[in-house]
Amino acid sequence: MKRNMNSSITKEIRLLFALKSSENKWQKPILTAISIGLPLLIGLYFDNLKYGLTACLGGLIIIYLPETGSFTNRILTLLVCSFGFMVSTAFGLLFSFDPWVSVIAFGLFSMTVHWIVLFYKTSPPGSFFFILIAAMTICQPFDLGSIPIKIGLMGLGTMLACIFALVYLLILSQKEKQSNTKTIKPIFERNTYADIWEALIVGIFMLSSLAIGNLLKLDNPYWIPISCAAVMQGASLYHIRQRTFQRILGTFVGLGLTWCLFNFINYTPLSICISIIVLQLIIEMLVVKQYAFAVVFITPFTVLLNEAANPIFSTPDTLIALRFWEIVMGSILGALGGWVLHKEKIRYASINQLEKIVKRH
Repeated sequence: MKRNMNSSITKEIRLLFALKSSENKWQKPILTAISIGLPLLIGLYFDNLKYGLTACLGGLIIIYLPETGSFTNRILTLLVCSFGFMVSTAFGLLFSFDPWVSVIAFGLFSMTVHWIVLFYKTSPPGSFFFILIAAMTICQPFDLGSIPIKIGLMGLGTMLACIFALVYLLILSQKEKQSNTKTIKPIFERNTYADIWEALIVGIFMLSSLAIGNLLKLDNPYWIPISCAAVMQGASLYHIRQRTFQRILGTFVGLGLTWCLFNFINYTPLSICISIIVLQLIIEMLVVKQYAFAVVFITPFTVLLNEAANPIFSTPDTLIALRFWEIVMGSILGALGGWVLHKEKIRYASINQLEKIVKRH
């Protein structure tokens, strides 16, 4: 028993430092960094970093660019997801007028988005970034007059990313023709067995995570649902446990890195922009190879992206302590949600297999 436990711990430690192989093209991290960085630099040029930070969120759409498939399918995938980013932004802003109305609305939105992703078999990161954007915007102070501007900035960010993706795909198209790559994948493959119960579980845990943040009267309660959603993305029960451990450990180390950055670097708007661009480049190179390493850099990236315009940004010790406990709470809740989700997936897969057997006979 003790020997098995020691071997399991040794295996986990070894996996923590192991780098996986990836089929992603080396240009993708550079493309992502440009898509996020240019809106930031444009905002900096016009002396409005806040608008730049909003628009650069739209640049995250580039993460949904498929690695394979026809030219048309890949561009259309980005366009559809861009529309989803704008809907997520609009939904969050419109329902931010009351904290408890926002909790219910966020739960229903998360359930709907996750069901759509299941129904059309959307590839990873699936519903995560739609939920992330909705969580961030639904926790902002309600301001009806600023809603069109913020939606427009998100749209501009996605448009820039789509233009960069178009240029990128045009450059690659000749190479793909020469290598006779004929892998054609549908934009969204319909799944007639999409499980409404799985989507309902996701909605309940997203609702609960935001409710906990509101009950604790946190200044930015969206950190809890974002961490919860990230852990629930795990493909299996083991993967979910591993992600929980890696996220908490990576966050702890990452917050240490954030503290060092805040205390030893004199942050100006330009240095904030450069830091965000460099961190995103590192994250894209690491996230497909080793999640724990990526989280170390995801932590300062998200803190800079979300807190640069926040008054608490000037007191790094308080900010870092708050973010750590919020991320730990979200990760633990995500682990519980992942366990429930995994049990539902097993039940649903079993029912599907029985239905198929009955149909054959």
